[in-house]
Amino acid sequence: MYKFEPLLKQTLWGGDRIIPFKHLNIPEQSSPNPADAPTRAQCSKLNAQSLSTPSPITSNIGESWEISGVNGNETIVASGPQKGKSLNELVREQKGLLVGEENYQRFGDEFPLLIKFIDARQDLSIQVHPNDETAHRQGKPRGKTEMWYCLGSEEGKRPMLYNGLKKKITPEEYKAMVDNDTITDALARYEVHEGDVFFIPAGRIHAIGAGCFVAEIQQTSDVTYRIYDFKRKDKDGNYRELHTALAAESIDYTVLPNYRTEYEPRQNEGVQVVSCPYFTTSVYDLTEPMTLDYSELDSFVILIAVKGAGSITADGETISFQMGDTVLLPANTNEVRVDGSIKFLETFV
Repeated sequence: MYKFEPLLKQTLWGGDRIIPFKHLNIPEQSSPNPADAPTRAQCSKLNAQSLSTPSPITSNIGESWEISGVNGNETIVASGPQKGKSLNELVREQKGLLVGEENYQRFGDEFPLLIKFIDARQDLSIQVHPNDETAHRQGKPRGKTEMWYCLGSEEGKRPMLYNGLKKKITPEEYKAMVDNDTITDALARYEVHEGDVFFIPAGRIHAIGAGCFVAEIQQTSDVTYRIYDFKRKDKDGNYRELHTALAAESIDYTVLPNYRTEYEPRQNEGVQVVSCPYFTTSVYDLTEPMTLDYSELDSFVILIAVKGAGSITADGETISFQMGDTVLLPANTNEVRVDGSIKFLETFV
């Protein structure tokens, strides 16, 4: 079992919920201008176990990359015999034993999923990601399909997000609506509640709104096309770049009646909420111990704790497992016992 040092990303739109959510022990001190991007070295050392020197990054934390094999942004094992190794090093050394034999044949030395927590103090830009075929045509290695699991919001607040088209438009109409600032009129808008799930296949327009706090599971890809940014300017007074033409090629213009994933929460059993070629995700809400059998699964498993506290036992090892933790179970793990009163996501390929 592996826990990793989180990569904390300071952003102009980031909030202040990630550090307490993850129980990180970071000294309070003055923060730099959030527009000045922190170095990877600064970000990668911000966790409760390995904090050796005070860090200035204590506010405007927009993202915590929990498990990442993205080149230049690899997460590092936090403890145990493999401490200090990157996720990509583990994949290269352990191959199918870590990710599963079929996954290793499919993805090679690149870990296939990127796991994040995202805290939006302000609205994020409206975006779209290409699918694999479109990304290849555009010279990118792959597209990006993702999902959000919504965490608790601040008391008395009901954040909103955009997901999908609510009316039929053409690529030409899309470009005109971006130009005349009416693109949000074409988008489905949702009030967000704790436990909501939104699946975002590649090609679906989406945006996280102010106040949203989500766990995100996605393909290992950083390809994002910015459609609209509400006419905001950066610290130098410039509008951020839009990718209108690339986005127009990437958008799936299909209109659906509902983009919220409907499911019935149940206690003490897994409830599958997403199943696609890139990941399968279930929600568990435990009030009693449960043993999970992975003996027939040829894949790694990631467990993401979103509420409560407990422990995980596998192969004679027991580790703590509480809200804000993300744990990677290698593919050769056969059986896992989860104890405690805890809600978590389970995802694998």
